[in-house]
Amino acid sequence: QVQLVESGGGLVQAGGSLRLSCAASGRSFVFNAMGWFRQAPGKEREFVAAISWNGAITNYADSVKGRFTISKDNAKDTMYLLMNSLNFEDTAVYYCAGRRTSTIGTIPGQYDHWGQGTQVTVSS
Repeated sequence: QVQLVESGGGLVQAGGSLRLSCAASGRSFVFNAMGWFRQAPGKEREFVAAISWNGAITNYADSVKGRFTISKDNAKDTMYLLMNSLNFEDTAVYYCAGRRTSTIGTIPGQYDHWGQGTQVTVSS
């Protein structure tokens, strides 16, 4: 059984930075693509960024492009999301997800494993 555990969330001032981590345990090698999603109160879960197994392919939502960077360290079975220039609209619970297919996806339903989420709160 694969488990994904996020960490690194917290409270940060606008303009600040945070780095989220997603540690995979169990048979994490089954994931050919992984992603970050977020969900703000009263809103649907939305795509943030995704990365292929070897890190060669990445994709970002327009709202975070140029500010967020997704990466992964397969030796540590860990994926990261470096978030710079945070603003109030980035406040949400951030989830990491994994999928078995090789194509990185932008829709939550394309992912079959999820972490429990970590709260990111940006104060103005």
